[in-house]
Amino acid sequence: MQENKGIDKSQMISFAVLCLVLFGFMFYFQNKQSKEEQVKAQEQKIEQVKNAVKQTQASNINPNVTPGAIQTASLSNKELNVEFSSLGGQVSKVQLSEYKAYDHKTDNADLPLYLIDKKNSNYGFQFKDKTGKVINTKDLVFTPAVNGNAVTMTANYNSAVIQFVYTLLPKYTLDFKVRTKGLAAITSDNKADFIWDYSVRNLEKGRAQEQSHSEFSYAFNNYKDYDYDGRTEMSEEKETLNWIGVKQQFFTSVIEAKSGFTHSKGNQEAIEEGEYLKKLNFEGFVQMTGSELNQDFTWYFMPLDLPLLKTYDKNFDEILPLGWSFIGWMNRGFFMPMYNIIAEWGLTAGWVIFLMTIIVKLILSPIMYKQHKLSAMMKVIRPEIDEVNAKLKDADPMKKQQATMEIYRKAGVNQMAGCLPALVQIPIFYALFRFFPNFIDLRGKGFWFAKDLTAYDDLIKLPFKIPFLGDHLSVFALACTIVILIYTVMTSGNMQQPQQEGMPNMKVLMYIFPITFLFFLNTSASGLSWYYFVSNAINILIILVIKYVILDEKKIHAQIQANKEKPKAEGKFQKKMREMMEKAQDQQKIQEQQKKKK
Repeated sequence: MQENKGIDKSQMISFAVLCLVLFGFMFYFQNKQSKEEQVKAQEQKIEQVKNAVKQTQASNINPNVTPGAIQTASLSNKELNVEFSSLGGQVSKVQLSEYKAYDHKTDNADLPLYLIDKKNSNYGFQFKDKTGKVINTKDLVFTPAVNGNAVTMTANYNSAVIQFVYTLLPKYTLDFKVRTKGLAAITSDNKADFIWDYSVRNLEKGRAQEQSHSEFSYAFNNYKDYDYDGRTEMSEEKETLNWIGVKQQFFTSVIEAKSGFTHSKGNQEAIEEGEYLKKLNFEGFVQMTGSELNQDFTWYFMPLDLPLLKTYDKNFDEILPLGWSFIGWMNRGFFMPMYNIIAEWGLTAGWVIFLMTIIVKLILSPIMYKQHKLSAMMKVIRPEIDEVNAKLKDADPMKKQQATMEIYRKAGVNQMAGCLPALVQIPIFYALFRFFPNFIDLRGKGFWFAKDLTAYDDLIKLPFKIPFLGDHLSVFALACTIVILIYTVMTSGNMQQPQQEGMPNMKVLMYIFPITFLFFLNTSASGLSWYYFVSNAINILIILVIKYVILDEKKIHAQIQANKEKPKAEGKFQKKMREMMEKAQDQQKIQEQQKKKK
């Protein structure tokens, strides 16, 4: 029997060349990205100047808008602290009392968590008066009046009265009613344009990860349908939106319109550095009756906690990006309940993930056993395959392939069975990729040197940035990469080498995969890296147990010989493959004959 001698000299050279090409591409795209970032930075500066001009012009609409004229009012309960500004009569500050934000200076989650603060949110209703002049409520000065858990903001404009009535309710809810009187004498519009500008605050450790999870989310069709939009532009001209929200990694700000938003559109752009991650702008129309604006709205400033989101019965649970279809079902119906059950035993989050990994491995163990048995069978028949390849060294590649398949058929080896474990792993991997950075119960939970299992660990900090890696190395990601490499070396011994010139050496590609995986895991949730470290370490133990305890190569060899004696019925797949090969051979012969004639 042939031993697995690992990577030979030619494989090492191929590996080195591919790595050089890979890093060459990385540096090229990094330089390209830095140039694009410079252009974006310049555009942002221009935009800031434009916004400053707009604000100056807006303040000229109402001469009473002076710093001394702006008042504030506050409401609080155990979940929210909300502050209102008399300029625009809008929400100017929202703090979630039960949560903390990450502090990049101290590397700890110990800052008060504000969804709205420092004017990062600005909204109002816009319409035209009968002279064509644009009026926006966010430019008006309101007078606040607090009564219990309610604040009434009142503004006067040319004898018209505009009132915003806010009532703070439990479950992260702020009721918002708009009432006008005398507006019909000023405008003849039958709808008002609701405009909301929102800059997402950086609340978590992993900036890139949080930025990628920040986007528009909305429901329509009477709350039955849900959609999200992470693109630069969003447009829902035909649908009536029941609510529109700005989703972040673990929190969301949502405004619900009882009569809905129509002709909705928006845009968003990433902010590369600083306190904010993304700038989003939304615009949608709300109906006016008799040129009066009397509509009911509700603000929600919520954590993305699945049980809480389900209690509203407004399709809010879809905001949590746990994956579509079967992937989402796995997270909602399997991984989340399993985590919660194990966590009730009093274990820390890291050990809960450890036990979750073992349970998943036990469930998949029958499939893994079949895979390793197939691997052992292929190892036993390897000498026969090598002998055929040697005999047919100069023969047609198609003929060689047919001879190889015949050996597999007689031995009772189904090569396609080896694909099943890989296919099963794909949805599990994607489900966990969604689970770890979005499960709020893991937020802020540390394990060993990782302070937050929903973000990367940066125990090894670098004095410089590496393209696609950043300025740190995640220990969990490194450990995961090492065990994947060991697992790859252990399982690649039975892999057939390419029989035709120009075909890629699959062993080399298998060794490169763990290295590229490091770039992905280094900035991902450390909980995901820890899960896959444990998973692959268990895979290694399983291989050793199966190889030295469970499987007996002598018995497998005897079984293969017995299989050869039995008449084998040709399966549908094998028959199809044989027919395709025969057809290809016939076509090849015809082409060769035509060449000879020419």
